[in-house]
Amino acid sequence: MTVWIESTLAALLAALALPQFGLSTVFVVAFISATLLPMGSEPAVFGLVKLNPELFWPAILVATLGNTLGGALSWWMGLGAEKVYERATGKTAEHRALAWLHRFGPKACLLSWLPVVGDPLCAVAGWLRLPFWPCVLYMAIGKFLRYVTMTAALLWVFPGQFNL
Repeated sequence: MTVWIESTLAALLAALALPQFGLSTVFVVAFISATLLPMGSEPAVFGLVKLNPELFWPAILVATLGNTLGGALSWWMGLGAEKVYERATGKTAEHRALAWLHRFGPKACLLSWLPVVGDPLCAVAGWLRLPFWPCVLYMAIGKFLRYVTMTAALLWVFPGQFNL
């Protein structure tokens, strides 16, 4: 069984290896990293762009799309968790942090790019039943700006620091 797991994992990693699959890998990694799994997508974006500089904008856009769709999935998971919580307890959860987020509304999803708190923020937006499409729009803006800033900084501000 262990051999099968190891060979399956090795095959999966080989299938997702850069640059062979490039943009599709960036999409998958960005999508998964936007859920509640602790994973960063910036190294995949940077690696692809470092190997293929002409893919800067396509990589940024694909990563933004994948990360935004992952954030949207987190929003739906938060909505589902809130419904289960209400059904199980018969009450709603309103705390100070939730009240702060509710006060800012969908605009708080601009902060979805932040490490550690960004991904749960999307889930909490769903929990609070903040409007879905405005939340997705603000998530996309924040995530796009993060990818442009991080990738440009790694490529052009520190060009000699990361030679692949």
